[in-house]
Amino acid sequence: MNLPLFIARRYFFSGRKKNFINLISILSIVGIAFSTAALVIVLSVFNGLEDLLKSLYTSFDPELKIELKKGKSFEVDEALIQRLKQVPGVDIITEVIEDYAYVRYRDADIVVTLKGVSESFLKQHRLDNSMVDGKLLLNQNNIDYAVVGRGVQYALSLSVNESIHPLQVFYIKNLKTSGLDPSQLYTRRVIQPGGVFSIEKNYDDNYIFVPLHFAQDLLNYGNKRTSLEIKTTGNLSLKETQAGVAKVVGENFLVLTNQEQHADLYRLLKIEKLFTFIALTLLILVASINIFFSLMMLVLDKKKDISVLFAMGSSTRLIRNIFLSEGALIAFAGAFAGLLLGGIICWLQDSFGLVGMGMENAIVSSYPVKMKLTDFVLTALVIVLITVLVSFYPARQAARSYAIQKL
Repeated sequence: MNLPLFIARRYFFSGRKKNFINLISILSIVGIAFSTAALVIVLSVFNGLEDLLKSLYTSFDPELKIELKKGKSFEVDEALIQRLKQVPGVDIITEVIEDYAYVRYRDADIVVTLKGVSESFLKQHRLDNSMVDGKLLLNQNNIDYAVVGRGVQYALSLSVNESIHPLQVFYIKNLKTSGLDPSQLYTRRVIQPGGVFSIEKNYDDNYIFVPLHFAQDLLNYGNKRTSLEIKTTGNLSLKETQAGVAKVVGENFLVLTNQEQHADLYRLLKIEKLFTFIALTLLILVASINIFFSLMMLVLDKKKDISVLFAMGSSTRLIRNIFLSEGALIAFAGAFAGLLLGGIICWLQDSFGLVGMGMENAIVSSYPVKMKLTDFVLTALVIVLITVLVSFYPARQAARSYAIQKL
């Protein structure tokens, strides 16, 4: 015979029925508590990951970025720069030329994303806290310097402490060029490696920063730029500054905030968070099924008491509310314990890093967490809704189960 069924029948048909009902109630509280704690912890981890991504992208990408809706590059003149500087909230404007290039250092080579930036880039201080070797400089004493990602440094075995071997940068000009001289197919320039930054693997393995005029000469861009990057003053909201910049550049351009530059990634993170929330909500629903069975058994056990209440003049509404409050008491006890347990675990993780990432080259050593009041409130509301759903039918049955014969 099925063991749980055997135990249930033994308790149900014995004099210890009340103890069995209490056991079911306790199991309900424990199940809801652990499910609630799991939901709070997972939502806090997603919040922490989102904040981590924002901090990484903020240190590399600009607050506002101007680029063409269609096309790769556009003409930039001093008049446009001056008009943009007059927009309220605009502080620093950096001109950018970005394209793929082939670099070689001694006997090693790699394809990278070459990013030429104007001198104002250093005033934005986006890489100041990310330098791990050398210095953050693009030009000194009329010598151009490149700032490379740590992954690029490893791939090329590059040293920023010696100037004997420069970094050779190649760019394919036109594959359709006819002639037997292969040097006509590309342009080549050399630059001195000056510093190494480390932010995140995708950036570290691909990016090299060079002076704007170096990229301009190598790629033959002239007055064309692939984008403009803007640092705001912070006196106005980012949306207000974004709207002002959009009016200046016109409809053919996109003005993107840092989050909009990575809209797909943030959207994916929110979708994952949503589906995780739904999955764990179903887990809470399964744990709450015990409330349903506990109340149904309580209805069967208390038929005589229900009939006494009716005989004394109680209404069906009062009986229904009694059983609804019983279900709410069980659910709220579990929810309170779960919210408290989840909050404590999140605090311990944030303070002491209980659970590590499990990777040596991870950005952070342990999973980031960030508790939000909205997550706690939303979890509590979900539990209230589930409690009403699972308690309504037993409460209605209790209101209908009175009979004079039971007295």
